[in-house]
Amino acid sequence: MNALPQPSPAARLGRVVRGSGPGLLLAHGATGGIDANYGPILDGLAASRTVVGPDYPGSGRTPLGQGELGLDALADALVRTAVEEGVPRFAIAGYSLGGPVAIRAAVRHPERVTGLVLTASFAHPSARMRLALAQWHRLLLAPDRAEAARWSLLTGFGAPLLDRMGSAELDAAAESGAASVPPGAVAQVELVQRVDVRADLARITVPTLVISTTLDHLVTPHHHRQLADGIAGAEFAELHTGHVPFLEAPQEWLALIRGFLDRHRPDRRGGA
Repeated sequence: MNALPQPSPAARLGRVVRGSGPGLLLAHGATGGIDANYGPILDGLAASRTVVGPDYPGSGRTPLGQGELGLDALADALVRTAVEEGVPRFAIAGYSLGGPVAIRAAVRHPERVTGLVLTASFAHPSARMRLALAQWHRLLLAPDRAEAARWSLLTGFGAPLLDRMGSAELDAAAESGAASVPPGAVAQVELVQRVDVRADLARITVPTLVISTTLDHLVTPHHHRQLADGIAGAEFAELHTGHVPFLEAPQEWLALIRGFLDRHRPDRRGGA
């Protein structure tokens, strides 16, 4: 069991806590937040679980931290947040960057993690993904975030949805996206560029579901399959969306997560 050192007040993660029942810890994606990435399905998740949703430094309810964002420290901070809320054991749902965060948390704190759901996620960015991330990083560093927002639309939405949008709708979406980029966006994308949890996959022993967003242009199905193939006994499901299932198919995404968690409740497997 890895120790969870007491953080300074500035290091405490802001969080959403809802519901009752078995614990579910949420790990969001880079440049997102709990409301942005899980908002459309939060009530559905909390209907039968105690949901703890921490925002990363510089996102949502959490102020921007100092220095580089580290995967181990972030995983520990999420686990600490659940424990602070009286939830000592929990499944983790990780979206995009939240997948590696969830995997590292399961490896560092195996006594607390009862299951994993990994959506639109990856163990290590491929060469193609690294090129895309480098472009995203450059755009986020620019004073005008409009081009970064348009890049996010292009890579985030599945082609069928994007192609149905008219010019005015695209402009409005880009304007909204530019205004909602969180202060921690750059540090979070830099963490995505450094992530490598490939060696952790064989150490995962809890029930795991990998949800592949089949129309994903950023974290492609290649990455999803790498996760599933590397984790013994992992289940694999497909969701026909781009990288933003919470916008493209929230109810279908919720059904996959809830169905898996219901089948693998800790009390049904003899767990606490």
